[in-house]
Amino acid sequence: MTGIHSLDPGASPGDYYGFELRRLREAAHLTQRQLGDILSYTGSLVGQIETARKVPTPEFSERADAALGSDGLLTRLVDLVLRSQLPSWFRQVAELQARATEIYSFETHMIHGLLQTEDYARAVLGVLDRSNLDDRTAVRLARRSIFEKEEPPVFWAVISETALYQEIGGPETMKGQLAHLLAFEDNSRINIQILPFATGAHAGLTGSFDLYRFPTDPSIVYTEGYGSGHPTANPDTVKDCSLRYDHLQAAALSLRDSAELIRRVMEDRYGEQLA
Repeated sequence: MTGIHSLDPGASPGDYYGFELRRLREAAHLTQRQLGDILSYTGSLVGQIETARKVPTPEFSERADAALGSDGLLTRLVDLVLRSQLPSWFRQVAELQARATEIYSFETHMIHGLLQTEDYARAVLGVLDRSNLDDRTAVRLARRSIFEKEEPPVFWAVISETALYQEIGGPETMKGQLAHLLAFEDNSRINIQILPFATGAHAGLTGSFDLYRFPTDPSIVYTEGYGSGHPTANPDTVKDCSLRYDHLQAAALSLRDSAELIRRVMEDRYGEQLA
């Protein structure tokens, strides 16, 4: 077992976070168990985070900052830790999402990562590989923090009706996921449209893509393959995908009709009776 004293705080963001957490805890004259009790976590978890064997969450960091009087240090560090846990090919995309003022997404078969619930994300990430699933799920959910910024991006999602029926994680998980989508009905910055089966052939048949727009930098199109991501600022590609997105939005249901379809699917397929 790796001891905290052998950790190099410069080895990784996780090691640095653990080093600082231990320093703050000892300065407060608390054992790992005592700090865990204060935070409503186990002392074992505190120890695992201190030794960089477990990834801290934003919630853990906020509680620890409050308990240890660390003026938001751990909350500031946790974003760096979580980003370092992303696959190397995806880190640039996470940075683009964090900087974008407008995000336009088209998904052909599942809910976009920024809109996923914990159970849904866990089911997606657990296909073929369940190693470190808790940590990988926490890292994905942490990306949603971009919506909590003082100036969050405007997010438009056009989702194929297929994604409502693709039963990822089972009926209960799907009910929770669709309810999560409905929770954004009154949020003018997060807008969800469903592209219905009745549309037939459409401008997104080539596949899913994201379009990121920035105040001054060129817009970027992002597509994804197996274990790789492909961001590009090529003007022709951006122009083509922007046109495709305009057509997808025009073909999709309105925001209100999209919400009604989501409700109907919850009732008819997953047995959720809504008033």
